[in-house]
Amino acid sequence: MSHQRYPSHDPIKEPHSISLKVLRLSRPSLVVQYPVQPPSAAPATAQTTQPPSSEASLAYARSSTNPDPFILSPAVSLPLSFGSAFVGETFSCTLCADNDLEPPSEPGAPTQKRIRDVRIEAEMKTPGASSAVTKLDLLPADGRGVMGAPSGVDLEPGETLQKIVSFDLKEEGNHVLAVTVSYYEATELSGRTRTFRKLYQFICKSSMIVRTKAGPLRKIAEAADGPGRKRWVLEAQLENCSEDVLQLENVLLDLRDELEYSDYNWEMNGVPRPILHPSEVEQICFIVREKKGSKVSEETDGRTVFGTLSIGWRGEMGNRGFLTTGQLGSRNSRQSR
Repeated sequence: MSHQRYPSHDPIKEPHSISLKVLRLSRPSLVVQYPVQPPSAAPATAQTTQPPSSEASLAYARSSTNPDPFILSPAVSLPLSFGSAFVGETFSCTLCADNDLEPPSEPGAPTQKRIRDVRIEAEMKTPGASSAVTKLDLLPADGRGVMGAPSGVDLEPGETLQKIVSFDLKEEGNHVLAVTVSYYEATELSGRTRTFRKLYQFICKSSMIVRTKAGPLRKIAEAADGPGRKRWVLEAQLENCSEDVLQLENVLLDLRDELEYSDYNWEMNGVPRPILHPSEVEQICFIVREKKGSKVSEETDGRTVFGTLSIGWRGEMGNRGFLTTGQLGSRNSRQSR
């Protein structure tokens, strides 16, 4: 990961017996293949002959090497770097604490040091005015020791303690992953507890821009629901500002108890779920209305608050994304009845 800082908080100026590796867990991507035609035959006047082209060098020019000529190959590739993190995704990484002590020179010989009670803790600092710090759960979970505290793990030379941590990204800006490793370093005559802490910083970008607009519904719609019930049209424009192709799964409104809504998007019309390439836009629409026998009160500023809009999607390799907007509403103190 990027921007490793403050390698140790241990006052003892000696190399640690434990090293820490933090690796991001990312899904692979499909490899794109383009047709490569075999080299053309040399002119008749040329004295040199072209060597036969290898089938392995052809993308999908021959049916024997690829019977289904498609631009996406069956192979997958792993990211070469940390990549980008986007709002709505689940950030996951593996934390590895390695025992770097050399094994005994002879089998059965005693070791000068033993590493016991190795523990890993992780926290995530998020941006914003509060700059909240969230303690993260590690998997697999540790066993419980004395007084219910997590128990550590003893590591022999060359062994590794590995944990997986996940965090739902909900805000744009700088995030800091703080990892603390503590262990007991035992010798033949004494022992000591050692601790070090490392910080890893990364930037979370916006994955989808949501633009909304709400307004009162005209009289023409009153016949279906009866007079006296307020109605609004809520429109939203969803723009994919990530680097991957996204497929929208669902769009849901979480409204106040006095309101209900009708969905006029792909699920109602029975059309396939929209696929958004980078920078593409999808328009969605809802009709929000008062429930029968309910009245919605306006805020002091004349604004009627509806609720929040939740958007779910999947990436190219099936990874899920989820985004929830703030409170939506309409400034419509006057409405036709």
